[in-house]
Amino acid sequence: MEVLAGLKPERVFHYFEEICKIPHGSFHTKEISDYLANFAREHGLWYLQDESNNVVIKKKAAAGYEDAPTVILQGHCDMVCEKTPGSSHDFLKDPLKLRVEGDFVTAEDTTLGGDDGIAVAYALAILEDDTLKHPALEVVITTDEEVGLLGATALDTSCLEGTYLINMDSEEEGILWVGCAGGLTAKSELPVERCSVEGVRAEVRIHGLKGGHSGAEIDKIRANANKLLGRFLYELKEKLPFAIQDLSGGQKDNAIPRSAVASLVIQEEAGSELADFAEAFTANVRAEYSGSDEGIQAEVSVKETGVFQALTPVSGEKCVFLLMYTPYGVEKMSGNIEGLVETSSNPGILELKEDALVITSSVRSSVKSGKEALTERLRYVTEFLGGTFTTEGEYPAWEYRKESKLRDIMFDTYQEVLGEEPAVRAIHAGLECGLFYEKIEGLDCVSFGPTMEGIHTTEEVLSISSTERMYRFLLKVLEHIH
Repeated sequence: MEVLAGLKPERVFHYFEEICKIPHGSFHTKEISDYLANFAREHGLWYLQDESNNVVIKKKAAAGYEDAPTVILQGHCDMVCEKTPGSSHDFLKDPLKLRVEGDFVTAEDTTLGGDDGIAVAYALAILEDDTLKHPALEVVITTDEEVGLLGATALDTSCLEGTYLINMDSEEEGILWVGCAGGLTAKSELPVERCSVEGVRAEVRIHGLKGGHSGAEIDKIRANANKLLGRFLYELKEKLPFAIQDLSGGQKDNAIPRSAVASLVIQEEAGSELADFAEAFTANVRAEYSGSDEGIQAEVSVKETGVFQALTPVSGEKCVFLLMYTPYGVEKMSGNIEGLVETSSNPGILELKEDALVITSSVRSSVKSGKEALTERLRYVTEFLGGTFTTEGEYPAWEYRKESKLRDIMFDTYQEVLGEEPAVRAIHAGLECGLFYEKIEGLDCVSFGPTMEGIHTTEEVLSISSTERMYRFLLKVLEHIH
């Protein structure tokens, strides 16, 4: 029996649950792509499935809408795969375990993938319903959005005729998004050397942070576990000697890391001193993040005694230096749009390999030169320490358009359906609109979506009532485009 059976709109939640049964994490989208292609075949619709697993499905205009401009409905089918520390969930094969809690749909011990499974569900429900009034539709479902908009970058848009694009990858009802930041993934790789060190192995774990989306929630004054770990090690070296055996933290560059771990080799008698330092460190950072991220905990556990392969003093010092000086957070606010983050960086993944420390950051800016300047600062500090620096997955900003017929239609329709004016804003998170805007000349874009909270975390929830309201709004928007 379907967990979401009986929820309204019925077909939207039916398809959302079907999607949640199919593993669809970033880089593992073949199965969900095949599902979409099979849907198109079963409904007699034209479709294209490319080598990147992107799927385009076309539906002819309803009677009376043959002369209306073609509309592109767009979302992505990959999800961020996060789970609680004790979870045994396998994102490569297990379906998500859905629950209904009041007005919210959530998943047990994992991310929900409402970002952006709800867009796919909206699209499929519309495509199957032949009673709706709408222009010709081109549903574009891309892949690997969460890891750098890779699917949209690879998509050949020559098959698209749409002049309006409605993106369904936003998470706050009541807002029409009309611009977004550009960004890239930056990787700093610092070579390290190891030597034999005798002592006691101790594990330092920074955890209890809120985390969140590195674009939409970068201004929420939340701590970054990787950065806190670097600070912990920097301050600790003034208190007692140690050698670094291992470092790790975060899983996605576009998620603010909630936990990070260091394995240290210390002198046998230093265990209690290390624990005392962790307790004082916890108190300090909790006070600093009072009101925004108060659950921070630095925890120490002393392990076995022995001889370990740990970083040499020089390598250890360089790693701490890089962690300390890798930028995190808001670099600059916009001077034109009140409350908009213009430029930011998030070191989301920390990994100490046998021969190198790797820090992977998400860099974003709505101004090209701002993105370039912050990227070059990362490059400078990395190469200054003798490391190598690379970037990938770069995507353009989506610039605000002063004249927009689609925005006007959606603004007026929102008032008609919901009885109030929506806010019109730009967002710091990266949206695929920027890539389509760059590829398709003259494209008119707007992004919207139902209310979701805690995206990219295991606390992710999707509002049931908002999903219904935003679906009614979307259907009425399509009806008004003629």
